Amino acid sequence: MLTGFNYPLTPKGKSTLNPPPPWYYSADFLNIEFWSDPAAVAAVLPPGLDPDPAAKGHGNALFYDWQFTGANEEYLDPARYQYREFFLLVDALFEGKPVAYCPYIFVDNDAAIARGWTQGYPKRLGQVFQTRYFAATGKAGPSLAPGSKFAASLTASGRRLAQALVTLKAPITDRVALKQRPIVNLLHTPRLAAGKQDKPAVHELVENVPHDIKIEQAWIGDGLLTLPVVDGEEISDLAPVRCGIGIRASMAYIVDDLKTLKDLTH
Repeated sequence: MLTGFNYPLTPKGKSTLNPPPPWYYSADFLNIEFWSDPAAVAAVLPPGLDPDPAAKGHGNALFYDWQFTGANEEYLDPARYQYREFFLLVDALFEGKPVAYCPYIFVDNDAAIARGWTQGYPKRLGQVFQTRYFAATGKAGPSLAPGSKFAASLTASGRRLAQALVTLKAPITDRVALKQRPIVNLLHTPRLAAGKQDKPAVHELVENVPHDIKIEQAWIGDGLLTLPVVDGEEISDLAPVRCGIGIRASMAYIVDDLKTLKDLTH
């Protein structure tokens, strides 16, 4: 009997990339608001999602420094259960309902890639870094105070694909600034069998349903994002025409479910 949630499936199940859900997450993050060419946003949306005319190309770029665990204190193995992540969310509509869609996402951990593919996130391997906050502040550790700066970057295959800067202004007192649209992804499992390579085994729109979301130490300020043009990549098609607010905060939540919205294989 082979067991495990993700590959590899083994007799004891200890080697699997991920324990079974529920999955628990905690992180520090940066969120940069930006606007792209609306035509570029429309181009990355899968069937079943429509551009949101009111959004005018609006999106968010997010950098996370994560710690993850299952039900058995896996976080006590930090080399395996810590990772960093960068992704873009663009505003869209599903049957008239405002949602966000993730066209690009990068992580530095294979278990995170496997969990992401399970949830419909198109994760790729990358190197993600961001300025950290420490309780003992100083020249190397900015405080949570007006004027403090937090930067971040993404590199993949030796190429810089994104960089960002958030300059803090004030603590967030209105939680509306932290509200996000539901995230809808394209869950896609291709077939390699000859004659079926254009007929994926799974091709559906899914909605992520995290719960028990907590956000602490949230500060708002100015955000700056650049997505350089790089050979062999398309993420720069969504390069900002302008940027908006920046947020620096800490968060935690639980994942144990996924909602199927629409089967696109028919």
